[in-house]
Formats: sequence, structure tokens, C-alpha cells
Amino acid sequence: MKVGVVFPQNETTGDPGALREFVEAVESLGYAHVMLYDHVLGASADRPGGWRGPYTEKDAFHEVMVATGFMAAITTRIELVTGVLILPQRQTALVAKQAAEVDLLSGGRLRLGVGLGWNRVEYEALGENFQTRGRRIEEQVEVMRRLWADPLVQFNGEFHSIPDAGLNPLPGRRIPVWMGGSAPAAKQRLARIADGWMMNTPTESDPRGAVIEMKELVVAAGRDPKDFGIDVRFVLATGLEKAAEKISEMHELGISNATVNPMGAGLEWPSGHIDVLRRFTQHFREDLN
Repeated sequence: MKVGVVFPQNETTGDPGALREFVEAVESLGYAHVMLYDHVLGASADRPGGWRGPYTEKDAFHEVMVATGFMAAITTRIELVTGVLILPQRQTALVAKQAAEVDLLSGGRLRLGVGLGWNRVEYEALGENFQTRGRRIEEQVEVMRRLWADPLVQFNGEFHSIPDAGLNPLPGRRIPVWMGGSAPAAKQRLARIADGWMMNTPTESDPRGAVIEMKELVVAAGRDPKDFGIDVRFVLATGLEKAAEKISEMHELGISNATVNPMGAGLEWPSGHIDVLRRFTQHFREDLN
């Protein structure tokens, strides 16, 4: 099992030096990956109709593809993970191009996690249809994989038309596409087409049961669970020892990845986040790569 870290997006600043300090520390401490949450825009709580989302325009979010490109340049080993990029609110060919570039320039270290998202305001502002996002993401994954594999692609689907065009340079490998999702339809979809599942642990009433259920869905889709990854997130604010114990419990179920989240404890950026991650390694060093 590989243990990584959530990049504390909305507890950061725009200081590139602090970002560098955090990411370099995560790599030097032996963590296997760094995962970035995604939002392009924040909605105002005072907007017409109100707003009850967990984030507003006051929460900072680095753009994930640009940030992973920056991180690729200042690291040598750590995996770069989007967890999750809201794919249906973006142009598919552009995401495929960006992902290919990050993967090439990082030496094959990108894991592209994608999901549907929940923010209608963001979809509207980016000019995409919130209602069709489920059908759209399935076609998007197919299109991206075609673009990464073939110099020229001809594709005509419900949402995409590619008239004999392609990316250059190609990434040189099939970039792993993992998916998030908690709804039954989303879980069935990702069991069919994703390379792995990014479980949003707080949304699952029974995380252990959810892991078992996902493996069963993968089998039902005619796939081997050994070829399907599961990444489970754990919050460090509830206690380092408690988080380590929960990861150990999940490790027994055969999950491939665990990601620890240092947000929510009022830590100073970046020193407080680095310190808590350093202390966590003392609880769980044997499982860090």
C-alpha cells in the first residue's frame, strides 16, 4: 500500500516558495504521492439564491494541471494526483493535452483522478451542462484514452466530434484514469471504465463495506480487482494515531493507496502542515514508500 498526502489547497496562499517547501518536504519524508483537490471558481455566499457549498470565493485553489506541472519540475519521484479534476466542466481534448504534457514532463508520474462534481454555479460559469455530466464523463474518458494512444483520432459521439486529429507529442503510455464517486450509478460506471476508485471516505457510512462493495462491482463488470486500485482518504485532524489505525484496518482489505489530509486543524501554512506530516510518519513509517 502506498501512502500519500492531500495538498491543503484552501489553506494555502499564492506564495510559490511555500508551495515548493511543502511539496519538497512531502517527497523527502517518503510519501508516495501528493493529491490536489480541484475548483476553478468559488461562488459567493451572497449570490442571488444563496449558497450552501463547502467552499466560497474566499477559499484558495491552485489550478490543478498548472500546479502539477510546477510540482513535476521541483520533484523527482513523487506521484502527482488530481483528486478529483471535474472533467465534464472542461474541454476534453484540452484536458487530454494537459495531462499528456504533465505526464511527459514528470517522467510518467501523473495519476489523473476525475469526477462529476457538485457545483452547478461552476458548471454554468464554464459554459457546460450540469445535467448531462454523467453521460459526458464516460465519453470523455474514452476520447482521452484514444487521444493518448493514436496519432490521429476519428471520433463521433454524443458530445464529441474529432475529424482525424491528434495530440503531439503523445504521452508514451496509457495515463491511469481514476474516478471519484459515491452515488450507486457513479460506482457502477467507474467499476466498468476506471483504473481505480478515489473513495471520499466521509460520504461513506461504512467505509470497509464500501471497499468490499466496490471490489464486487469490479468483478461484476468482468474485471480483476487485482488490476483495480482503491485510494482511501483519512483526516489527520482527528488524531495521528487514530488515522494510522484506520489505515491499518483498510490495509487488511487490500487497498492500494491511502491519502492523509492535513487540513482542518488550523495549521500554519506551510510549516504546520509539514510538521504534522513529519509526526505522522513516526506512527506509520513502515507503510510509507
